[in-house]
Amino acid sequence: MINRIGKFFAGACLLLAFGIASAGERPFDQRAFDRLKSEGKPVVVYFHATWCPTCKIQQPIVDRLTASPALKEVTLFEADYDKEAALKRSLNVTQQSTFVVFKNGHEVARSTGETSEPAIKSTLEKAL
Repeated sequence: MINRIGKFFAGACLLLAFGIASAGERPFDQRAFDRLKSEGKPVVVYFHATWCPTCKIQQPIVDRLTASPALKEVTLFEADYDKEAALKRSLNVTQQSTFVVFKNGHEVARSTGETSEPAIKSTLEKAL
């Protein structure tokens, strides 16, 4: 009985991990970002900070949206606002809770401080 419960739990953990991994969210990686952008793939860079109250409101919304089939083609890179100084400079980002959206290798939209799910969805969809 315990062995079956352990197997069930392990399987559930793998499914959860797969779901998170396939959701399109990932920590910022310059090489992957450059590659996807040069290939014209839909990409969003989300600047967040652990101390940011707006980011805390945005995060569950972002998690839901990036897990939805409608946005499966969008890769969302989560960039730590406090650690990605060079990236902030290169994208001219001056505030956390900012989404920078790329389509066909070019920036097409930007949003800062938005906490409405429909508005965030609309911003992310601009990458498609």
